[in-house]
Amino acid sequence: MNIGLTGGIACGKSTVSAMLVNRGAILVDADKLARDVVEPGSPVLDRVASHFGQDVLHSNGSLNRKKLGEIIFADPASRKQLEGMLHPPIRALMREQMETAEREHPDKLVVVDVPLLYESDLSFMFHEVMVVYVPREVQFQRLLLRDGLSEHAALERLQSQMSIEEKRERADFVIDNRGTKEETSRLIDEFWLRKGLS
Repeated sequence: MNIGLTGGIACGKSTVSAMLVNRGAILVDADKLARDVVEPGSPVLDRVASHFGQDVLHSNGSLNRKKLGEIIFADPASRKQLEGMLHPPIRALMREQMETAEREHPDKLVVVDVPLLYESDLSFMFHEVMVVYVPREVQFQRLLLRDGLSEHAALERLQSQMSIEEKRERADFVIDNRGTKEETSRLIDEFWLRKGLS
C-alpha cells in the first residue's frame, strides 16, 4: 500500500514523514530526488543553467537554490518553465522507487513525500493522500522563523502553492500539526491503527 504525503511549505511534512518511518513505513522523498536530478554535471542542471543563466550556479558548479528561488517565486512563467525541466525526471525516479519498495516490501506502507502533489495533479499515483495541515497564519510565522525570509518573500512562497485549506479539503487523511509533537504523534498512531498497520 502507498500514500502520497503532502501539505504546504512549513507545515511539518518532514516531522510527519519521520514519525511514519519510525513506525516502519518506507519513505520516497521527492525533494531528495529533486536534488539528485540537479547534481553538478547532470544534463538537467545543464538545461536549467542554460535557460536561467550561469548566475544560478555556485562557483563549484552546484545549483544556487537561493538565486533560482528569487527568479521563479517572482515570476510564475519562469516557475512553470523550471517545473517543465525538473518534473519529468523526478516523477520517473519517484515512480521507480515507489514500485521497487512496494514489490520488495509488500507488507509495508510506502510513503511518498511530494510537496506539490495537488499542484502537479499527481493524486492518481497514490492509493490515498495524507495532508499535513497548519492554518495559514501558523504556516507564515513558521516560514519566517525557519528560513529567515522577509515577509514579502515568505508571502511569495505561500502564494506560489495551492492554499492549505484547499489541500485539507481534498485529503483522504489530515494530520493537524499545529500542536505539540506528542499530539501529532497521537494522530499518526490513530492513522496507523485505522489502516491496520503493524
